[in-house]
Amino acid sequence: MKNQLISGKLDHKAAAMSHSTDGQINILNEDVCLPVVVIKEQILDNNIRWMQDYTNACQVSLAPHGKTTMTPAIFKKQLQAGAWGIGVGTAYQAKIAIESGITNIIMANQLIGKANMLFVSKLKQQSNTKIFCCVDNKGNALQLSTHFAAQEQTMNVLLELGIEGGRCGCRSESEAIELAKYIHSLPGLKLSGVEFYEGVIHSQNELTDIDKINGFLTRVINTSNNLIKLNLFPDSEEVILTGAGSVWYDLVCQQMQQANLGQNIRYVIRPGCYVTQDKGVYQQSHNALKNRSELACHIQGDLASAMELCAFVQSMPEPDLAIIGFGKRDAAFDEGLPQPIAHYRHGQAMPFVTGTMKTQNIMDQHAMLHYSKDVDLQVGDILIFGTSHPCITFDKWRQLYFVDGQYNVLEAVETYF
Repeated sequence: MKNQLISGKLDHKAAAMSHSTDGQINILNEDVCLPVVVIKEQILDNNIRWMQDYTNACQVSLAPHGKTTMTPAIFKKQLQAGAWGIGVGTAYQAKIAIESGITNIIMANQLIGKANMLFVSKLKQQSNTKIFCCVDNKGNALQLSTHFAAQEQTMNVLLELGIEGGRCGCRSESEAIELAKYIHSLPGLKLSGVEFYEGVIHSQNELTDIDKINGFLTRVINTSNNLIKLNLFPDSEEVILTGAGSVWYDLVCQQMQQANLGQNIRYVIRPGCYVTQDKGVYQQSHNALKNRSELACHIQGDLASAMELCAFVQSMPEPDLAIIGFGKRDAAFDEGLPQPIAHYRHGQAMPFVTGTMKTQNIMDQHAMLHYSKDVDLQVGDILIFGTSHPCITFDKWRQLYFVDGQYNVLEAVETYF
């Protein structure tokens, strides 16, 4: 066992309470308080390897978005597989990444406020990690410059480009160039590249979305090229061009491969949800990506769902209705409810047919599951659920378990949200 799991401390909701005579802890043997979220380690490792192979084939660098998992054990796996860095959203998330041994951090967000700036200053004092943050307006640029110059530090900033109706970022090339010139004139700041996020473009029409994304990416490339021609980046250092979430990274990689911006450009993509994938929206997105990308179809293996929720049948108060012991406090519900994928009783697999059970409603700590009349279900049975949108499940747990295919616990890992 990699960690001492039976410590006597009842300090999280999925505490391990017992084990077999050989010291093995098993979820199906009720050694752990349920509900619990587990991650199939073999699938996790496969997903990490698959994405690294994909980015290597595209000749781009990978900085997975750490806010998906906030799990140092996973950060370290991604780094060991070849990731260039980690993407984060906040100063605190940057701290966790640094403590995990990450040497390149892209804060894909604006750094706002005196306390947050001081937090990053201290991180810079305490480590040699290279930290980048985004800027999209002169006011924030001046605040950053004033702070870091006073600390006798230099902050690496990325000029953020955005789209109308989207999130942050300059909306036009002229605005971006004007801001870049302003940043270039300020002490305490180094304009280190360009950041964007195309994931805000989404509708019910994939072809329309692809056209809009490719148009946006063309603007990003053209603006970056013009900034280079204006000598607004340091001459001797590489320039970062970074974007891509978990849905459209194939389109971003394709445009980066064709950009031809120069020899000292580092192209960096930042998908996050691939690491555990899911049984919902990201599996659908991946299927669509494979239909678009021949390369994705040729990478050895494939992405698969590694995260599962294990819960008891709590009550069976009506015919065909079972109350399951998990709720909104335990799993994502914003992009589809967790749905059963396996059924166990006394540690043994029970017959399971997809579609014979369905989660139809969810409350804080209870889920309402309807099942077919031919399903043999009892109070105390364990159901395994696949989830959708892993980010919103990870952040509900202080501790997760890596398990093998038989639900033996391999390691207990901490999250830091």
